[in-house]
Amino acid sequence: MAKIELDEVDLKILAELQANARMRNVELAEKVGLSASPCLRRVRRLEELGIIKGYATLVDQQAVNLPVSVFIQVTLEKQIEPTLELFERQIQNWPEVMECYLMTGDSDYHLRVVTADLEQYERFLMDKLTRLDGVASIKSAFSLKQVAYRTALPVAHSASTNHR
Repeated sequence: MAKIELDEVDLKILAELQANARMRNVELAEKVGLSASPCLRRVRRLEELGIIKGYATLVDQQAVNLPVSVFIQVTLEKQIEPTLELFERQIQNWPEVMECYLMTGDSDYHLRVVTADLEQYERFLMDKLTRLDGVASIKSAFSLKQVAYRTALPVAHSASTNHR
């Protein structure tokens, strides 16, 4: 993706919407120092450019009985494009997989998986992950406690690095 230039107002809009995506446009405009129409145009531009990818509701993992977070390192037998593509396509179909990253280093992928309990994780592992063609090894680590969790990117920090 080509680098898109964002000014200070765009970054303020992004910061405010990350803090409260349900904020009315009039309130957002006031917070970023614009009138309503130009603010709405900027938000729509950020959406059209794909900078704002969507809006979501954050749900408490414990409250919906999904307290187990597992971080999994997956190594494939071969790091060739068809094998990588097959793995990525399959992973995207599994709702337990919250995040998946192609990595450098000792493993090919890092996943974050959530389940209700260890039994459900075992079923995910045995019925899904270990049955994927091309998987050479799987290493799991269980989270004991969530210390920090953010969904908001530090866009204010990007402003200081972009304008040097």
